[in-house]
Amino acid sequence: MALILIVEDEPGLRLTLTDRLKAEGYVVETRDDGIAGLDAARAHGYDLILLDVMLPGMDGFRVCQTLREEDVDTPIIMLTARGNVGDRITGLKSGADDYLPKPFHMQELLLRMEAILRRTKKEALAQNVRFGAIEIDAKAALVRRGGAEVTLSAKEYQLMRYLVQRPGEVVNRDTLLREVWGYNATPNTRTVDVHMTWLRQKLENDPASPAHFVTVRGMGYRFDG
Repeated sequence: MALILIVEDEPGLRLTLTDRLKAEGYVVETRDDGIAGLDAARAHGYDLILLDVMLPGMDGFRVCQTLREEDVDTPIIMLTARGNVGDRITGLKSGADDYLPKPFHMQELLLRMEAILRRTKKEALAQNVRFGAIEIDAKAALVRRGGAEVTLSAKEYQLMRYLVQRPGEVVNRDTLLREVWGYNATPNTRTVDVHMTWLRQKLENDPASPAHFVTVRGMGYRFDG
């Protein structure tokens, strides 16, 4: 589950955002002023920050700029009633990943959040990843086990990569069909199970009792690093 920080001083909007994001499956924390938001962003590993511009204590532009100067690279979407071009440019120059003027449609915000989170998850596997005897060379799209190259099919590699990018997250079969095989690629969720069996045979020490690609009964699969 993605952890979202909302820094917004308007109580009504803060509550609306919190309720909707929780309903969408996000874990949400909130702060109501710029200084508290800055302190929280420094201290916690958020996946994304929704940052208002007009905040007490410290405005959102300064919060964003300070975080970037301190090499905090958490994605930031700035929210503001100030929608002119100059303010948008200021927000993006301060290091924001996106800028959404108020009032906005909730669905548009959700789509922008999803796009940023997808991108950052892909970027998270931009270098070598190791778990157990397995090494993933993401740039070369190679997998080694105990130093020996393991031959994976394209779908096996994509399935592995999708799960490895989400350690500890339970992913259901429908999501895997959509994200790995494409929307409505097949109505048969056994496709996922078969590929998972092949993947375990190649990567797990004991495929019958996997340590890394774990079945969560009735829910889906989870990667444990």
